[in-house]
Amino acid sequence: MTHLSTDLRVAVNRLSRTLRAQKADSTMSDAVFSALARLHREGPLTLADLSRHEGVTPPSMTKTVAALVELGLATKADHGDDRRKVLIATTPAGADVVVETRRRRDDWLTPRLAVLTPAERRVLTEATDIMRRLAQP
Repeated sequence: MTHLSTDLRVAVNRLSRTLRAQKADSTMSDAVFSALARLHREGPLTLADLSRHEGVTPPSMTKTVAALVELGLATKADHGDDRRKVLIATTPAGADVVVETRRRRDDWLTPRLAVLTPAERRVLTEATDIMRRLAQP
């Protein structure tokens, strides 16, 4: 089991690192892009919710959000129900960065999947489901 664990970890890390490099903005850190992508996917969130979803502390997320706002990729607006809270949302420019990054990542991966046999693609389909389960907390 240890051998499989090591081989899987190394393969996933290499693929993940290569895919993460396919960003629309290569100067953006992975943490900043992850927060931006979450906001794009889920819609406006409070700082606390975004921090919890991303698994980081609120002070760390405050820096990330400040970077997104400074880049013009996110906005902060008053929370309608609680004046102490703000909602963070993507701007159209932020949405464009997410969409373009996803397109680049798909463009990198799609031709590599195309050269696999149908049987290999079926194995990857099954492995994808298994990896999702492994990633659950």
